Amino acid sequence: MADGSAMRIKQIAKKEVVEFSRDWRTIIAIIVIPLLMFPLLFILFPVLLQSEAAELKSLELDLTIQTDNMPENLSMIINKSSIVISYEELPVLDDLSQPGNDVERLRNGSIDAILRITQSEDIWYYSILHMSTSEHSREAKSRLLYDLNEWEDKETAARIESGGLDVNSTLDPLRWDGEFTQADAATAGEQAGMALSMFIPLVLAVWTFSSAIQPSIDMTAGERERGTLEALLSLPCTRLELLFGKWLAVATITGVGVLLQIFGLLFAIGYLASSSIIGVPELSLVTILLIIGAIMLFAIMVVAIELALAMRSHSVKEAGSILGPAIMLIIFPALFTQVINLDGIESFWFAIPVVNVLLALRELLMNRIITTHIIIWVGTSIFYALMAAKYAASQFKREDIVTSLS
Repeated sequence: MADGSAMRIKQIAKKEVVEFSRDWRTIIAIIVIPLLMFPLLFILFPVLLQSEAAELKSLELDLTIQTDNMPENLSMIINKSSIVISYEELPVLDDLSQPGNDVERLRNGSIDAILRITQSEDIWYYSILHMSTSEHSREAKSRLLYDLNEWEDKETAARIESGGLDVNSTLDPLRWDGEFTQADAATAGEQAGMALSMFIPLVLAVWTFSSAIQPSIDMTAGERERGTLEALLSLPCTRLELLFGKWLAVATITGVGVLLQIFGLLFAIGYLASSSIIGVPELSLVTILLIIGAIMLFAIMVVAIELALAMRSHSVKEAGSILGPAIMLIIFPALFTQVINLDGIESFWFAIPVVNVLLALRELLMNRIITTHIIIWVGTSIFYALMAAKYAASQFKREDIVTSLS
C-alpha cells in the first residue's frame, strides 16, 4: 500500500514537472538565471564598475578657479589631473560656498566645477562648487580634493621643516610595527566566510521563495482556472497524495534552481579567489551538510506555505497578488538578520521563523558549529515545516477551495 502511494505521488510530481517545464521561458527561469546570477553579480558587475571608473578617469574636465591669490605650485598639481583650467576674479560673497551667479553654469554643464580659494593670514580657505547629480562634476570635485590634499601635505611639510622639526616623526608619531595582516587571528577562509555570510543567506532565501511562486500558482490556482484540477481529483489517489505530488514537483523545480545557484556561487567564489579579491571559506563536511539541511528545511516550509496560499486563491491573478507581496515576509527578516551580532547572540533568535534558518546559514558559513543553536533551529524548522504542511493539507481537503469555480 505504501509502495503504491509513493508511486502515485511520484507520477503526479512527474506529470506536474513535465507540464511546467514545457515552456522555454520556464527553462530559462529555472536553469539559466540561477546559474548565471552569482557569476554576473561577482564577475561582470565589478568589471563594469572598473570600466566606468576608468572612463571617468580618462575624461578631460573643465575647471574654473576663482581666486585673488593662487597658492604656489597648486596649479601645477591640478594640471596633472587632466583638468582644463580657467581663472576668474574671486567674487565678493559672505562665504565661499554661496553659489551666487555661478549656479547656472554648473547646471547647464558649461563648467564641471568651480574652485574658490583665498588666503587669510596663514590659513587658506576654499570651496568647491559642483553638481552632485552630474558624474562629470562629481569626478571634478574628487580630483580637486585629491590635488588639494596633496598640496596641503606639501605645504604642511614645508612649514614643519621651516620650524626645524623632522617631518616624518612629527606627522607620523604612531606607527604599526610589523605586517598588518599577521596580527589578525582569523584565517583567510574565516574572513571569506564572514564576508559571504553577509549576503548569501539573503540571496538564497529570496531566490528559494521567489522560484517557488510560479510553479505553486500554476499547479493550484492555474489548474483550478483551467478546469483541470477536477480531472486530477478523479484519479485513484487521495488528497494527501495529490498534495505531496504537487509539493514534490514544486520542491524539485525550486531545488534545481537553488542547486544551480549554488554552483554559480561556487564558480564565482573560485574566480574571485584566483584573483585575490576574496578567499574561499573554510567549511568542514559537517558544516556543508548542515547548510544543505538548513536550505532543505527552509524550502519544505516555503513550498508548503505557497501551495496552501495559492490553493486558497480563486484565480492565477489573485494568487499572484497574494504571493508576490508575501516575499516581503522573507526580505524583512533577511535584512534584519544581516545586522544581528553573532558574538554572544541569545539562543531565542534561532527559534524565530525564517530568522532561525538565516542566522544558521550565517553561522555555518563562518564555520561556527554551536550545538545549542543547531538543536534549536533544526527543531523549530522541522516544527514550522510540519505546521506548514499540515496547513497546506487542510486546504487541499476543503471542497469549496479545491473544486473549480467554472
